[in-house]
Amino acid sequence: MVRNVAELLPELEEEDFYLLSGVEQGMRFSEWVQREKLPKFANLTEEEVDYRLERCLKRGLVEKKTIQYEGYTLQFEGYDALALRALVERETISEFGSPLGVGKESDVYEVRSYKPLALKYHREGYTNFRAVHKERDYTADKDHVSWMYTARKAAEREHGILEELYPDVAVPRPIDQNRHAIVMEKMDGVELSQTKLEPGQVVGVLDLLVGEVAGAYEAGYVHADMSEYNVFVNEDGVKIFDWPQAVPTDHANAEEFLERDLKNLIGYFRRKYPQQVPDELASNELAESIADGSFDSIRA
Repeated sequence: MVRNVAELLPELEEEDFYLLSGVEQGMRFSEWVQREKLPKFANLTEEEVDYRLERCLKRGLVEKKTIQYEGYTLQFEGYDALALRALVERETISEFGSPLGVGKESDVYEVRSYKPLALKYHREGYTNFRAVHKERDYTADKDHVSWMYTARKAAEREHGILEELYPDVAVPRPIDQNRHAIVMEKMDGVELSQTKLEPGQVVGVLDLLVGEVAGAYEAGYVHADMSEYNVFVNEDGVKIFDWPQAVPTDHANAEEFLERDLKNLIGYFRRKYPQQVPDELASNELAESIADGSFDSIRA
């Protein structure tokens, strides 16, 4: 798990961020940035670079290697610090709170501005970079791709999709984005996987979800990773989150992903509420009706 760097911000100085930004700039060209190049990238003197490296190494923001040459690379904590500082300076957030969720490809924290919000750090590539690089469209055309680039592109992509979908589709309202971090509204409710619906609610909630899938398709996107773990349910309805892997509807495999999303949803409801889900409900037929624009309701 990546350490929360919010508590470090008050003790970091302007020149520490110059150093971190310099390493970030150098990592556009290689994973490890040669020490001799840092004064130029960071716009600092040789002596200042040494001092700032010592401070950032002590706080776990950068990593050093000395095989072949002396080189430095950002740790995710260093990248977090750069993104968090930018969001604070833009007055997007003013307070940092507790973790809301820690996953394989993201960490989410409660933050505050004028109201409670959620800050999502993308972690794509941190533990399994090669697999993510191979699977995700937004890294497929790059020869040198770092975990930093992969995470930033995931955040840019998700933020852009949320801006296109909100408010017509039930997704979190996007607020801001910097590097690999997204700020969005904090969702109320309970994750679908932890929700116990009453018998009379089951078909209605499933119908709401399929309707949102249809709405996203109409807006031009297929989620492509739907499950009970990226849906929130509350008394006002449902919200679908985690959109970085979404594909446009003109993608070669869009209808395949659409049917898989529906199969995952129906399968979950059928396993948990076998008596309430109609036997005749079929993911392939639903996918066809959504794709041709004829879908109205699973109750029909």
